[in-house]
Amino acid sequence: MAVIHRTTLAPTKLELLTAWLPTRPWYVGPTRPSLVKSGGFRLDDPRGEVGIEFMVVTDTSGAEPVPYFVPLTYRGAPLAGAEDALVGLTTHGVLGRRWVYDGCHDPVLVAQLFAFLDGRAVPQAQSVSDTPDPTITCSGAGSAPGVAAARATDSPSGTDLSARAVTLRVNRLLRPADGDALPEGAVGHVSGPWRTPEGAEVRGVFAELRI
Repeated sequence: MAVIHRTTLAPTKLELLTAWLPTRPWYVGPTRPSLVKSGGFRLDDPRGEVGIEFMVVTDTSGAEPVPYFVPLTYRGAPLAGAEDALVGLTTHGVLGRRWVYDGCHDPVLVAQLFAFLDGRAVPQAQSVSDTPDPTITCSGAGSAPGVAAARATDSPSGTDLSARAVTLRVNRLLRPADGDALPEGAVGHVSGPWRTPEGAEVRGVFAELRI
């Protein structure tokens, strides 16, 4: 299980994302967002080498708040061939220099996300060590057995992870919905809650598995 350290990051995750989000094709806000942390969860790397986090951040700079789903990985060394997926560098108060990547382009996160959909991984609390998070749910076990790698394609509507005969659409721009209901045309999905800037809890679909 991943250990959550009570320490500092410089720059912080939100500072890194403030500069990075406007470079993404699915970002819809002003040039510079104003971000607040709204929720998320983690998955464990079986080897214990890569930190895997799925963050929800809300941009409050516009007339209406806009929540984004941002999978991230944290590495102790650069990921070869992933220069375009680098969010930035930060210094962890315990672990030292960390390379932060867009997790949809990191094979470790992708493999564990498919493992979760297939019932082979357990979502963990975002900020507490060794604590499963039962609010993060999925459906579609058996729809993508053994998938360990996928081609990631970013577009204004999200990020598609294509592998074999299936595509997992990662919804970067979130909308409150019945997170327990299977989206039309999907054979599986991942859903969970986040909080609005006013403190209300809402729920929606983070990813949809399609054939």
